[in-house]
Amino acid sequence: MTSHKNRGLLPFLGIASGISVATIYYNQPLLLEISHTFHASSRQVGTVAVATQMGYAAGILLFVPMGDVAERRGLIVKLFAAVSLALLGAGLAPSLWTLVAASVAIGLTASVTHVLVPIAPELVEPWESGLAIGTVMTGLLLGVLLGRAASGGVAAWLGWRAVFLIAAGVTALFVPLLWWKLPKLPPVRAVGYGEALRSLWRLTLEQPKLREASAVGFLVFAAFGSFWTNLAFLMGTPHYRMGAGAAGSFGVLGAAGALVAGFAGRLADRKGARWVVGLGLAMLSAGYVVLWVMCYHIVGLIVGVIVLDIGQQMMQIGNQTRIFSLVEGARSRVNCIYMIIFFLGGAAGSAMSTAAWARWQWNGVCALGLLLLALAGVRHALGGRSERRRDSLLV
Repeated sequence: MTSHKNRGLLPFLGIASGISVATIYYNQPLLLEISHTFHASSRQVGTVAVATQMGYAAGILLFVPMGDVAERRGLIVKLFAAVSLALLGAGLAPSLWTLVAASVAIGLTASVTHVLVPIAPELVEPWESGLAIGTVMTGLLLGVLLGRAASGGVAAWLGWRAVFLIAAGVTALFVPLLWWKLPKLPPVRAVGYGEALRSLWRLTLEQPKLREASAVGFLVFAAFGSFWTNLAFLMGTPHYRMGAGAAGSFGVLGAAGALVAGFAGRLADRKGARWVVGLGLAMLSAGYVVLWVMCYHIVGLIVGVIVLDIGQQMMQIGNQTRIFSLVEGARSRVNCIYMIIFFLGGAAGSAMSTAAWARWQWNGVCALGLLLLALAGVRHALGGRSERRRDSLLV
């Protein structure tokens, strides 16, 4: 593929990535409503969010390495069709545990997002890779954030089941669109599926930057997910007495963070991806402090959400710019390793934070988030020291 001929595909890749990734976040503003439907506790209904994240991590392991093995257009179209069926199952679920099973299936098939994202650097010149990733990630993050908002708004009018049923229809519409818009995308080099899976461990051992980025991603996404998983419970407290619509509407505010993706990509190209990751960690920590101190002031929540989402976006753009430059011809597998660990962090954060909410309410959620971010900062700093040491040995 020539970069100038195909650069116009970047916005479409972003939209498709946003549509697919949104499916794993629809449930977050709905947890309170789901708990009422099935007469479940906050801890029990939290398994819906955990199951989705765990399914997503498993899907990344099973399907994303196929991006280095199979023709990618066909793989993407099939996975989009499967996402639509999984969403339909969630909308029709007769019990909480059926919904949990459907949530696993949604997570598994929504991993198509990370077959799409590694295509972006192939469409531009090497020195524009940060900008390309930023463009696609703008669509992806808008999908995450606006998906929450749409979910809460639809649930407030039509109930939580309608969210999944409408999403099933929208996702199904993208099946023919993807077949029409995308060119055939053969693998960069012929690799067997078994060989691709076996190489994941070798790549992890051989790439210290990948290990560092993955550890930071795990801890940051655990902290980020802790906030979003429990926001619906905060909005349902006697202080606010608001439902899924209010919790989902915060996704619109967070969309401001997604709009910095292009800027973050250009910044990574100019100042270095590691610098952008550090800036993102600082903003995430500041956002959590605001959310803790001003949790019962709506302005504080608004400011905190915007800062938190900008920080998350900058961290992710920086990390992915770093890892996509590591091994030419293995971007899907490198992304697979990173995203498995990243979304395992989301599942761990959902599990730990619902337990923290049950015991200590919002104080527990915010303390947990800041602890996770502090650990991420330590790992980032240690990785920087190791990198400078390796560079000095090469001089």
